[in-house]
Amino acid sequence: MERARYSLVYSLIFLKKAKDELQKIDPIWQKRIKAKLEILAKNPIALSNKILPLKGKQFKGLARLRVGHYRIIFQKKDEELIILIVRITHGGFVYR
Repeated sequence: MERARYSLVYSLIFLKKAKDELQKIDPIWQKRIKAKLEILAKNPIALSNKILPLKGKQFKGLARLRVGHYRIIFQKKDEELIILIVRITHGGFVYR
């Protein structure tokens, strides 16, 4: 008996700050970031080697995805199939 495979695709929701930050990034990097976010939405496990949970009480529940010198701070809500994009910025400025 063969099992049916269901693909769970997460919805990407951007906070206004993250959307604004993405618009300020060079278009070439915007394209790369968007491609990684599409992969993240379709199969979060595929990027597990580039994702780390953030430490500290103020960052509880958040993780970061590294794309070159940029960091995408997000929260994954498995129950609702949502990935909330909190920030997208250069690695040196992301935690400020």
